[in-house]
Amino acid sequence: MQPGRRYVLTLSCPDQVGIVAAVSGFFAELGGWIVEADNHADQVGERFFLRHEVTAESLPFGRDELMRRFTPLAERFGMTWQITDTEHRKRVVLMVSRQEHCLYDILGRWQSGELAVDIPCVISNHTDLRDIVTWHGIPFQLVEVERDAKDAAFRRMHEIVKDAGADAVVLARYMQILPQWLCEAYPNRIINIHHSFLPSFVGARPYHQAYDRGVKLIGATCHYVTADLDAGPIIDQDVIRIDHSDTVEDYVRYGKDIEKTVLARGLRYHLEDRVLVHGRRTVVFR
Repeated sequence: MQPGRRYVLTLSCPDQVGIVAAVSGFFAELGGWIVEADNHADQVGERFFLRHEVTAESLPFGRDELMRRFTPLAERFGMTWQITDTEHRKRVVLMVSRQEHCLYDILGRWQSGELAVDIPCVISNHTDLRDIVTWHGIPFQLVEVERDAKDAAFRRMHEIVKDAGADAVVLARYMQILPQWLCEAYPNRIINIHHSFLPSFVGARPYHQAYDRGVKLIGATCHYVTADLDAGPIIDQDVIRIDHSDTVEDYVRYGKDIEKTVLARGLRYHLEDRVLVHGRRTVVFR
């Protein structure tokens, strides 16, 4: 059974006594039905994080009025906050190169209805995956990235993403490094899957690096993209055990399975507003 329409409140603020009571009391006075509640107090950073889901039908007004009424409470506690409406179907632009496994997985979840988003387009710097994208009825945007014209290519991508009204951009094994200005244009909205358990083996060919080091665990990391290569806030990770008999090809094969799962999970957390970023760290309410 699918849940009904909900408003999702997420916030962070300096940790202090009375935050939970104030937020819960605010909704109680309005007759708001809180159906999911999570919070975390970071005792080291003295920061408090909270996520509440409230059924929309339990409130006598819409999101805009809810935000207006919540603002004084937020100002009192110095909150950084937002309220989203699950009726708003989020829009995700996918970016790919030649490797297909993450793209196939996301498109399969989208087509089956498991991933309730709109995909206005897929951007690629190669034509290899055009047919699978168009077969799904999704516009395919080819933006070639020439060595001596990279800035123009990325500015074209920026225009496509803007025109698409994207809430998030997913690098589903897109094998180009985004420029700093593009990362900063979409803070905590560009999601990448890195085929390594970061911070180990950053950059290219991490499975080969892992093989050379003789590691016993390999993994994948879903993270937000920043100007620092493979160093953005981490959303989700997973690993699989390997042994001395596995080849580099085995590493790659095992890794692709992990990449798909971790990316799908991290994307879902992001779309459901379960990820709160603070500095280089994240709080993820699963």
